[in-house]
This record gives sequence, C-alpha cells and structure tokens, in this order.
Amino acid sequence: MDIQQFSVIGISIVTTNENGQSEQDIPALWQRFFSENIQALIPNKIDDTIYSIYTDYEKDHTKPYTTILGCRVSSLDVIPEGMTGKTINSGKYHLQVAKGNVSQGAVYQEWVKIWNSDLKRTYTADFEVYGERAQNPEMAEVDIFIAVE
Repeated sequence: MDIQQFSVIGISIVTTNENGQSEQDIPALWQRFFSENIQALIPNKIDDTIYSIYTDYEKDHTKPYTTILGCRVSSLDVIPEGMTGKTINSGKYHLQVAKGNVSQGAVYQEWVKIWNSDLKRTYTADFEVYGERAQNPEMAEVDIFIAVE
C-alpha cells in the first residue's frame, strides 16, 4: 500500500534490538511520553493518534536505530526543545496488524514475526499507529507499517 509523506514531532531515543536493549528503552520512552504529557506539548498536532516511528537504521533491525514517539503535525516549523521532528517520505508499505494485550507484548510478538519474515524491507522508516482501535490496551489493534521495496 502507498503511504503519502507526513511529519511527526515527539520524543526520541537511539536503541538497538541487541541484548534486549530495545525491550527496556522503548517502554521507558512510552513511560516518559505519558508521565511528561508529551502529547499535549506537541505544536501543530493534527490529532491525538500516537505514532511510534522506527527510522535512521544503521543497517537493518539487528543494528541501532532511532525510535520517535509522537503525533502527526501539519508542520515542523516549531519543534520544542528536547523534541524531535521527522518527515516520513512517501513510499510502499506492508501493513501488519497486532491484536491483543499491548502490556503483554502483543506488538512485540508481531515484530518478531516481521523480523523472521521474508519481506523485502527498505529500512527507511517503519511505524506503528495507536488510534481509536488501540484505546483499550487489553484488546488493542495496532497497525504496523513496514517500508518495503
């Protein structure tokens, strides 16, 4: 499926899947996102849908990459101090849906399937969308978009 270019502003961290590092870093980023009410501080926000973006891959999913947790914005003109702005370019994406309990690893389990799949990934930017169908964390549906050739 084709996705049109869009921009996000949020908080970010550089992490890696090596030695389970991302399994600690990413939940900590989510914790900070909610405890500091980052969502309310994002300027030019289009809506309250939360995006978790994986980008700036050094090589592939086995090497360091940047995770950005934030919201879609109408412009990157104003990026608050301590936040990151990023434009995700238009491109082809494969959609995979994680269903289940988010706190019990439903999204992570879907990523394991993706890592073990034969998708021809481009490693430009992949992202998860936490919209209305993800409001109930115990029975969430989270769309995962994987950049493909």
